[in-house]
Amino acid sequence: PVANLLRQQIELIGAEGVELEFDDDAVREIARMAAQLNKTVENIGARRLHTVLERIMETISFDAAELETGAKVTVNKSLVEERLKDVTMKA
Repeated sequence: PVANLLRQQIELIGAEGVELEFDDDAVREIARMAAQLNKTVENIGARRLHTVLERIMETISFDAAELETGAKVTVNKSLVEERLKDVTMKA
């Protein structure tokens, strides 16, 4: 689908010559966290998914230009938890 947020991030980082990959566990954790935040903070629907993904990708996007062409970055469950820990503590 055109509105696939993960695919969009892969393509954006790919423009820097860096390969981005999301582990299955990371994808599930992103969805779980977005749903949890919608329940506990404010239900903003699918926009929450975009916000969560943006939080995870912030540092990766910033650092991508400094990585060597062909470098690979993998988003795993522990990275998702680390990037979202301050958000989930407030919830």
